[in-house]
Amino acid sequence: MSQLRESGDPQMGQVAERCRYADVTENEISTTRMASLVADPRCGALVTFDGVVRDHDGGKGVLRLVYSMHPSAPSVMADVVAEVAERHPDVIIAAVHRVGPLTIGETALAAAVSAPHRKAAFVACDDLVDTVKKRLPIWKEQGFTDGSSEWVNALD
Repeated sequence: MSQLRESGDPQMGQVAERCRYADVTENEISTTRMASLVADPRCGALVTFDGVVRDHDGGKGVLRLVYSMHPSAPSVMADVVAEVAERHPDVIIAAVHRVGPLTIGETALAAAVSAPHRKAAFVACDDLVDTVKKRLPIWKEQGFTDGSSEWVNALD
């Protein structure tokens, strides 16, 4: 559990109050939307993570990605957000992962964490992204510029 509270900081509330959004969707996603969901006047820090599709992997050029999910993915995302909020009681969290076909530069994972102070927000956002990557049952098929493709389990 992360305790980065400073003297005089307000209570941030119960886990359910601090988990502002958790989902998996085929729709476009953005860190701007996630940031707006965690905005709070008690918080002086807001950290976002924008996981975008890059044009290379393992020395090969990437043309496209298609993310597929297990039907449990939305509930797993909700569980992950709640677990991270439990470990970091001084933060507010929102996260969403996209599935379906994505092009280079599109957002695959958007997350935002707010906290009264920067260190708590950075630590919790890092924990959130790592936990999503480890636990979320999502797989990606990468299409490469050489015509080959491969499936990658996003559960690193």
